Amino acid sequence: MSAESAALLVGVIMGSKSDWETMRHAAELLKEFGVPHECQVVSAHRTPDWMNDYAKSAEGRGLEIIIAGAGGAAHLPGMVAAQTVLPVLGVPVQSKALSGLDSLLSIVQMPGGIPVGTLAIGESGAKNAALLAIRILATTRPALRQKLTAYHADLTAKVRQERLEPS
Repeated sequence: MSAESAALLVGVIMGSKSDWETMRHAAELLKEFGVPHECQVVSAHRTPDWMNDYAKSAEGRGLEIIIAGAGGAAHLPGMVAAQTVLPVLGVPVQSKALSGLDSLLSIVQMPGGIPVGTLAIGESGAKNAALLAIRILATTRPALRQKLTAYHADLTAKVRQERLEPS
């Protein structure tokens, strides 16, 4: 294992390469905060053995959180959560058939005992999954907590500076 992979804290996985358009938003925020992470395509349906290996090896490789995005049947987050005790944050990717509602329901309706923290459909969900992962990591990392505090202060300042023109 390389020194770079030993420092990884978050795994960002998705069911197919087409999910990257959504999941890249999680990766971008993790990068902005300086959180070491990896991004992989790990399909629950097309690569079940690889998915199993990924989930079971994650903790031993130093990962602390897994963000899993999937569309359609969206089994990836739940199947990964069944194979690890690490927190798994599920991002429903918007699908063509049902606009992501199918993905959302597949991820959020986990049986008792196999939790998946489920976020919003699409880009907002990917961003919030990254921010939730950062919040979890920040509970034991003061420098990361400071970055998160500054991020929230910046969001507040931007909203307070907005002005509406009368119509």
